[in-house]
Amino acid sequence: MRILLVEDETELAAALAAALARHHAVVDHVPTLAAARAALATGVHDAVLLDRQLPDGDGLELLPQLRARRIDTPVIVLTARGGLEDRVSGLDHGADDYLAKPFAVEELLARLRAVLRRPGQVAAESLQLGRLCFDPHHREASIEGEPLLLPRRELLVLEALLQRHGRTVLRSALEQAVFGFDDAVQPNALDTHVSRLRGKLAPAGLEIHGIRGVGYLLREVPA
Repeated sequence: MRILLVEDETELAAALAAALARHHAVVDHVPTLAAARAALATGVHDAVLLDRQLPDGDGLELLPQLRARRIDTPVIVLTARGGLEDRVSGLDHGADDYLAKPFAVEELLARLRAVLRRPGQVAAESLQLGRLCFDPHHREASIEGEPLLLPRRELLVLEALLQRHGRTVLRSALEQAVFGFDDAVQPNALDTHVSRLRGKLAPAGLEIHGIRGVGYLLREVPA
């Protein structure tokens, strides 16, 4: 899950990004409406967390602009303005949900899962291949019922490959799924994560096949 966080309070943004990362999300943080528009033009985000009081305007200004451009990425407004009129205004502008500060991270995660379950958003069903099962909601993988404990980035690689299993996933697509805009990424970082994951998938009857200069393919080991 890749999230765009639009928040101008640096400390709050850092804390929230860290909390979401612990739940295996990739978070891109931008502090202004202008930066949010540019980030959303990339089309890589599954959801947006949007503050209202930003240096270059009210965050709600972004919502009709997105819908006019047919960008249907779900948006949850996060703001200190939690009065009834504010909530109604946010929803009427096109927000998918509206959460007043302060809030518990657990509630935010539940609301994210809810908006991503809606038609046209990230698939809710478990992903299964070979003896492996991946639950995208709980961010858990297992092999024949036994938990497969993976670091965050390996889990993100696995999810991206499972969603397109049997097809080659371009390096650029995998990098978008695993790394945020501000991550300092070494040239071989993706290959390192894939290599570590490859060995852990052998008991599931799966292999990751590398296509030099193109990407990776996840498939069942031929009988």
